[in-house]
Amino acid sequence: MSESFLYEQIAESVRQDIINGNLTPGDRLPSLREMTSRWNCTIGTVQRAYRELAQQGLITSRSGQGTKVVEKLPAQIETPLRRAALIHRAETFLLEVLTAGYSPPEIENAIRQALDRWRTLEHEEIPAPPQIIRFAGSHDLFLTWLSGNFSDIFPGYALQLQFSGSLGGLIALAEGRAEIAGSHLWDKQSDTYNLPFIRRLLPGQKMTVLTVAHRRLGFILPKGNPQQIKGLPDLGRDGIRFGNRQTGSGSRVWLDANLDKAGLTADQILGYNSEMLTHLEVALAVAENKIDIGLGLEAAAHNYGLGFIPLTLEQYDLVIPSKIADTYPIKEVIGWFTSSRAKQEIAKFPGYETHDTGKVAQVE
Repeated sequence: MSESFLYEQIAESVRQDIINGNLTPGDRLPSLREMTSRWNCTIGTVQRAYRELAQQGLITSRSGQGTKVVEKLPAQIETPLRRAALIHRAETFLLEVLTAGYSPPEIENAIRQALDRWRTLEHEEIPAPPQIIRFAGSHDLFLTWLSGNFSDIFPGYALQLQFSGSLGGLIALAEGRAEIAGSHLWDKQSDTYNLPFIRRLLPGQKMTVLTVAHRRLGFILPKGNPQQIKGLPDLGRDGIRFGNRQTGSGSRVWLDANLDKAGLTADQILGYNSEMLTHLEVALAVAENKIDIGLGLEAAAHNYGLGFIPLTLEQYDLVIPSKIADTYPIKEVIGWFTSSRAKQEIAKFPGYETHDTGKVAQVE
């Protein structure tokens, strides 16, 4: 075998050992003498293979310490190792909670809620790779599903979610921190959703507004409605513990706009200032008896087997700068919402209606 070809084979063999985890960061590689015996070659051939690996940023050599795998692997080779480690940790966690008696649907729901809560936290902004589509805005259970299946529907792309409330999403668009915002802001004066807020927050900018669904918003409460809650005025009753949504969320905007109609002020509601970041967080608080009633989606109540009293049918839209609405893959995302599959998947979520799904409006 050619010495020239052999050094490449040696280098690739070591590289695969690193990828597969047989050699981990900090591990010492075989000596030159060991490698010449193993491969029946000259020391120069092994030295050339090691130089190749060093140029790839995989190994390092120091006098008196030998040759070792670098402590921090390059991203392109670290990915398989990280994935394997993550799967191992996930399996350990699953075994633990399954042994504790939790069912797979309970575990999946808990992980989904934990991810949703994580996405509401403030993170240092890191430039997203080109294949990432950044979403910011109101929490939505269907979008969580879509994010998990995005790469299957649109190969090579991922939907990165950050749940920051409807107003937060529009502000993220204005500041260039997202390509798509999710919003369900009700304007009391015009009795319409989103468009007045878009014009105020993004003046002079052309925006494409895509309707995802209409969603039933209402009270999430224990099954059987033990407190006999009937409507908004009941929030002012003595002893009723309420769970509110955060300032800037569409649900909070709707509630505040309707308190006067119910003859209530914020200080009459026990728990008005207890802000929760997602609909699932509200439902969990009811399920754990931390609150008696919360404002959220029917789909979130259904997730925990809770009761639900509908209050309004709200419109949930995606807001996209028109300058990117005709570019790939955003154009394909918009078109997908007109497909039968999109409507079938959305309709699986209790309280979601699809009569306007895929409808597009232009706002300037």
